[in-house]
Amino acid sequence: MTYEEALKVVFPLLEGVDLASCMAVCKQWRDMAQDDYLWKCLCAKRWPSICKQPNPPTLTYYKLYQTFCRRQHRRTLLPPRLSFDDLEFFIDIWIDDRLIFSEVVPGPVLNSGIKTLPPGICNMLRFHLEGPEYKMTLPVEPRLTVPLSQTVSVSVLVGRKDTKKVARIINKSMFDYIDRTAYRALAFDYLDFSPVHPFISGIRAWMSLLFMEHGNEVIDVFGIEMDFCDAATSKEEVLWLLDMLDWK
Repeated sequence: MTYEEALKVVFPLLEGVDLASCMAVCKQWRDMAQDDYLWKCLCAKRWPSICKQPNPPTLTYYKLYQTFCRRQHRRTLLPPRLSFDDLEFFIDIWIDDRLIFSEVVPGPVLNSGIKTLPPGICNMLRFHLEGPEYKMTLPVEPRLTVPLSQTVSVSVLVGRKDTKKVARIINKSMFDYIDRTAYRALAFDYLDFSPVHPFISGIRAWMSLLFMEHGNEVIDVFGIEMDFCDAATSKEEVLWLLDMLDWK
């Protein structure tokens, strides 16, 4: 088998990123790897129906693959229009109908988080809270002793001091999932977005009670965490997300 014949056997077995890398080796490899039949086979794996036409919808199948399979780079956000200095959060927690926690939390306090972790928390929770990822946490002082046999719910509103408007984040949702591995009790609600953003939906806000064990059916809550999971993982993304809420 000749050198060229060997390449003709190997190239059809490669994935797109590897075939593209072969094009940078030398002119001979580039000419062979640019054979549009190879790229048609790769396109057929991803979009079989598009290869049923006699000709590619773009100039070449290579161009089609290059356009839609190129790695998407994370776009840099513009500076958010909101600031935590402009915000305050209204957090209320009930056991059944009895209010056990009610605080107006300034934005900078929630943004700065828990400064000192209490002794005795589990390693997994400590690893999470001390990790580099952005998080919004609040120490609960004095601590809350919460019986798991009763219904615990939470409401969260956020206010803008600059416009005197308020938006809803969580509307009396129950802490109905207890993660005893991570020592967190979780509640969530779907965010309400402004009508000017009609195609944004399905994003959840999560509230977590951070706790230590205090007996079989009682938890000792020392902190609260709010997050939006993968929808907003940085301070800037959180502020943009809050900016898009349905402010009243």
